[in-house]
Amino acid sequence: MNREAIVRASLLTTLDHFTPPSGTKHQQGKVRESLILEDGKRIIITSDRISAFDFVLGTIPFKGAVLNQIAAWWFEKLKAIIPHHLISVPDPQISLTKSAKVLPVEFVVRGHLTGSTATSSWYAYQHHDRVICGIEMPAGMAKNQAFEAPLITPTTKPALGSGEHDKPISREEIISNGLVDEKTYALAEEYALKMFTAGQRIAAERGLILVDTKYEMGIDADGKLIVVDEVHTPDSSRYWVADSYASRFASSKEPDMLDKEFVRRGLVANGINIHADPETYDGSAFLTDELRVSASLKYMDLYERITGDAFEIPYETDANGRVAAAVQSLLA
Repeated sequence: MNREAIVRASLLTTLDHFTPPSGTKHQQGKVRESLILEDGKRIIITSDRISAFDFVLGTIPFKGAVLNQIAAWWFEKLKAIIPHHLISVPDPQISLTKSAKVLPVEFVVRGHLTGSTATSSWYAYQHHDRVICGIEMPAGMAKNQAFEAPLITPTTKPALGSGEHDKPISREEIISNGLVDEKTYALAEEYALKMFTAGQRIAAERGLILVDTKYEMGIDADGKLIVVDEVHTPDSSRYWVADSYASRFASSKEPDMLDKEFVRRGLVANGINIHADPETYDGSAFLTDELRVSASLKYMDLYERITGDAFEIPYETDANGRVAAAVQSLLA
């Protein structure tokens, strides 16, 4: 059975929601779910859910396995320049990590003027006098043009279940409001720029442009700032194909992309406004099986382009049973 056939056969066995074992402390985000252990560790399960505009649309076969393993690959590449939370990867969709108190802001690093959401640099360029997070962007730029130097544009990180959305916030507001102290913030910026610089270099070696990304950081049990969550995955980052970028930019065409931005653009192009009625929005109206298959293959392609390795379909394609068994093994 070829890869596409396996993906189609797995449309009904994706990991949507994880049912935690009785007595465990469980947290659920838009894509990841965590079990917090008493020994200062955390089991993070990367589901197959896909979100856009802060809403979950549905599931993509093997997406969780791709994201989890790309993040692990990047953590290994970056461990010499930043401290992080990853301990091991006992299953394609599971990471065993250090627990940390996550900072209430995310660190978005932007290498290009682009985007389609109200928090994007391109939106700010058009609607907010070229100002984003207190930073004034240069005049005369075109959409998808590279900045002379990467910009760090933080966003708020609302509590899970609050119903609020990420909002741009300036460095000065973060520090003056006591969200993060100045020393910690300066170190977080240093880590973010180090990771982004290394990420752009490694991506370029593989024919890709790392356009922008977000990082999350937290304080571990020893009071040390560490990088948590995910790094340079297609959910947290925007990737473009390098060899076609210049010609497409010159002709005002959108770049060839290898990330979930195509889902956001598809929503916009089809006139779907999630925010108009978020309580009744049904992601399946857009996320057809054909799109789910296409997205799955795109995620696998990006894995292979970044790592240089073939993506291996998990040994048990029923993600629910496989992940449950792996978690039970870790808790034993």
